[in-house]
Amino acid sequence: MQRRSILQLAVAGALASGVALPAFAQQGHRPRRLSPGDTVALVAPASVTYESLELQLALETLEAMGLKAKVGDHVMDRFGYLAGKDEDRAADINAAFADTRIDAVFALRGGWGASRVLPYLDFDVIRKNPKILLGYSDITSLLNAVFAKTGLITFHGPNVMSRWNDFTHQGMRRVLFGARAEVYENPVIVDDDLVARDHRIQTITSGVAEGPLIGGNLTLMSALLGSPYLPSFSGAILFLEDVGEAIYRVDRMLTQLSLSGELRQVSGIIFGHFTGVEPNPGLGNFALMDILKQHCEPLGVPCYFGAMIGHIEQQSTVPIGAYARMNADTGELALTAPAVR
Repeated sequence: MQRRSILQLAVAGALASGVALPAFAQQGHRPRRLSPGDTVALVAPASVTYESLELQLALETLEAMGLKAKVGDHVMDRFGYLAGKDEDRAADINAAFADTRIDAVFALRGGWGASRVLPYLDFDVIRKNPKILLGYSDITSLLNAVFAKTGLITFHGPNVMSRWNDFTHQGMRRVLFGARAEVYENPVIVDDDLVARDHRIQTITSGVAEGPLIGGNLTLMSALLGSPYLPSFSGAILFLEDVGEAIYRVDRMLTQLSLSGELRQVSGIIFGHFTGVEPNPGLGNFALMDILKQHCEPLGVPCYFGAMIGHIEQQSTVPIGAYARMNADTGELALTAPAVR
């Protein structure tokens, strides 16, 4: 029996018998749920926002959710392609966690730059003032760093400037407002066809796995390697997505995760969407699925592709640090407990 299978059986046995789980299996520290009328701090950890209309749309979006907004002092700053200097962007995040009038912290947009603020964050303040932190794409580095440094569950989900369709909005509300132990399943849409063609799950390696969720954007997860801001991969369910990358770069980043030894520690892998990742024309090139299989099949852990995670219009809100169970055959991911209290 493979080592990972033994590990999964041990965790399942502990759950059934009531024995305390090992450290990697513990649920992270849960922030308080959102309620209508709560105040959200709007921060810009990454790229610059050039148009004031975009900020106005973000404020109207929060208002439509029944939330109040407090805009960080440096949200509309400009420092090259960044939303202000690193210290200033970090200062907005620190201030949001320290302010007792703020109930949650939402990122305005991604792009690039969140990794640069990590040395300037006051993780002691964040640890002592646990709040919902929401964002995705480049915000991946911030979400995983906060969990790694404080144990606080963070949330990989839409930035405020994302498109908030019903799937995206209601999914976020179930997790952050409703405190649901969410079960993530892809919608089945047949349209005018005999079979469903969209939102398909592709099983890479069959099986069921359990563990704390970590992950997000593949580019940012690989960039955190070797830093003190990388969460533990031991026994974790790793979820990954990306956008606009060449297939050889996806291969390179997965190779980096593998060579570091981190990839071999996970209990399971979930791939969301890799938007705009297409093979180059010509014979002999690898397809994306070829690369994913080459890296995942030797691990012998459950793995599937196609979760509603990533740079897509219909987007799930997934808690980093929450304990979950995945089924690679059905493409189902289920939280074992609410991620907020």
